[in-house]
Amino acid sequence: MQKTLKVAVLRFPGTNCEFDTQYAFEKLGHTTELVWHEDETLPTDIDLVVVPGGFSYGDYLRSGSIARFSPVMKAVITYANDGGKVLGICNGFQILTEAGLLPGALKRNNDLHFISKHQNLCVINNDNAFLNKCEKGEVLNIPIAHADGNYYIDDEGFKKLEENEQILLRYSNENGEPVVVNGSVTSIAGICNEAKNVFGLMPHPERALEAILGSEDGIRMLKGFEA
Repeated sequence: MQKTLKVAVLRFPGTNCEFDTQYAFEKLGHTTELVWHEDETLPTDIDLVVVPGGFSYGDYLRSGSIARFSPVMKAVITYANDGGKVLGICNGFQILTEAGLLPGALKRNNDLHFISKHQNLCVINNDNAFLNKCEKGEVLNIPIAHADGNYYIDDEGFKKLEENEQILLRYSNENGEPVVVNGSVTSIAGICNEAKNVFGLMPHPERALEAILGSEDGIRMLKGFEA
């Protein structure tokens, strides 16, 4: 029997994917609640916090750098440190790195252009609460839309990511071989924290739920949280 989740979806000034995210989880049979960035607490009895995509605070200074100081983020950090599950998508990934919940940083794409297209992704590690319904080595087709998706981490941090199986996804071709999309270190598209309860990725699984829109691969990604 499917577990019904209660999902909190954050909203910052400039967020533009909160309704897509809300639609995605409700389409999968879950309940959602939008949470304004000025709120100092999260809803009770939630199973997941999603920090959705967009351009929080217009991406001024640096993507996610202002949103990281919004009142609600104190509650998100406490929730994550207590073991709660958090998913950051695109700008949400940037916010989570700025908040210190995920290692590394997101820089301007290597060609300095905004990228918007469907992109193949190879599943690198699925032993986690996010990608457990996907197969290791499987190639997924998920939309990307970002100007600052170039993931960077230093050599020591990268070694830890590999040792702890924190690299979740890499940009790839249809055969699962890494490709350069935005300059990310070793083509990394998504990671998790060491405790594997905080997840971040630049691609948009909430936009890949219906074949008529190009892909349904986002369904199994998001359904992983039901396990």
